[in-house]
Amino acid sequence: MTPETAKKFLADNHVKFVLAQFVDMHGTAKTKAVPASHFDDILDPGAGFAGFAVWGLAQQPNSHDFMAIGDPSTLTLVPWMPGFARMVCVGHVDGQPYPYDSRFVLMQQLERLKQKGWTFYTGLEPEFGLLQKDAQGRIASADPTDTLEKPCYDYKGLSRSRAFIEKLVESLQIADFDVYQIDHEDANGQFEINYTYTDCLTSADRYIFFKMAASEIAKEMGLIATFMPKPFANLTGTGMHMHMSMSDGNANLFADNSDPRHLGLSKLGYHFLGGLLAHAPALTAICAPSINSYKRLVVGRALSGATWAPAYITYGDNNRSSMVRIPGGRLELRLADGSCNPYLAAAAAIAAGLDGIENELDPGDPYNINLYDLSEADLKDKGIQTLPQSLKEAIDALETDTIITDALGPLATEFISLKRMEWVEYMRHVSEWEVQRYLEFF
Repeated sequence: MTPETAKKFLADNHVKFVLAQFVDMHGTAKTKAVPASHFDDILDPGAGFAGFAVWGLAQQPNSHDFMAIGDPSTLTLVPWMPGFARMVCVGHVDGQPYPYDSRFVLMQQLERLKQKGWTFYTGLEPEFGLLQKDAQGRIASADPTDTLEKPCYDYKGLSRSRAFIEKLVESLQIADFDVYQIDHEDANGQFEINYTYTDCLTSADRYIFFKMAASEIAKEMGLIATFMPKPFANLTGTGMHMHMSMSDGNANLFADNSDPRHLGLSKLGYHFLGGLLAHAPALTAICAPSINSYKRLVVGRALSGATWAPAYITYGDNNRSSMVRIPGGRLELRLADGSCNPYLAAAAAIAAGLDGIENELDPGDPYNINLYDLSEADLKDKGIQTLPQSLKEAIDALETDTIITDALGPLATEFISLKRMEWVEYMRHVSEWEVQRYLEFF
């Protein structure tokens, strides 16, 4: 959409305000509402923000303004806010793209691919919990009858949340999402809505829009749409699986039907996969960036039974217990969860994959077994490495992985610093579990 067609779009749809939107380091949407009559201002000089007030922008109170300059091709209606549209922006400071803006970080990695004539595609699978609070403020499923021990794909669970689902899907479709599948997921009150893959920058933009839509539509209905990785210890966590493929404009470069391993993956795809596995510990910090993430990525049996989340640095064909699944001609990275910044996750994955391609890294043979059943001795015998089991462990791995930190640029330092602060705050917090266990124990 050009600036001219954008203005016509605003007029035709009676848009009064445009949300100039970017994300902070955590992937949380930040906006300013700009009257449609000032649409040009978002394009030049941009909507101004005090960067010190936003996580991860590495600014001080005396820093020059963070100017969010809009991309007209991202302009879309915000159906749950009549009269509003959204335009995704890239941060600039002093007239230059700002290296602490996570969308710009991804754009830099995409430029590396563009120089090779490649386009990177992702299909993101957003899982979320639909919850409510009771009179005492305790959280529970939005549907009090959603109590099955195995609720995945349950018709009743889906049917009884249809009012929310219908409004959410309708909003997404108005914004040009090609929604093709909705299901009740493995946890009570958990759902997944699938829409068609696209280039990874657009996918990241859409994932942010999806979270905006789900959260606000739920709020209007007195509910909570949460992307928290593990809101309940006894239920399956919330992931954000990333399906990845590469194109030269003519064909999927990750696909090869003559694959001797019979996974339908090309040599290029295997090298990219090798990079993902080689940099898995650092990738974990970016894809699972919260304290709570590591209640999902657990070794051994979880309180919820099967976690559907990876614990080991492996790949397999249709193996949902592996870190990377190969569903035929593409890679499904199962590491990311709902707390990740999709721009940073994609940028880190590209950097890891390109390192695999440039150094022709071999991922080894696939494991098409239930990895959750393996003992510590089995893992040692097979040489299978474990993913980081805490945010601190993941951040330590990221700090020493120059391939990933160089790809993220100065934002990596800011990310590591803020996440170390998060870890310290967590370790100093006295939880209810500790009080119950220790208060009269000794």
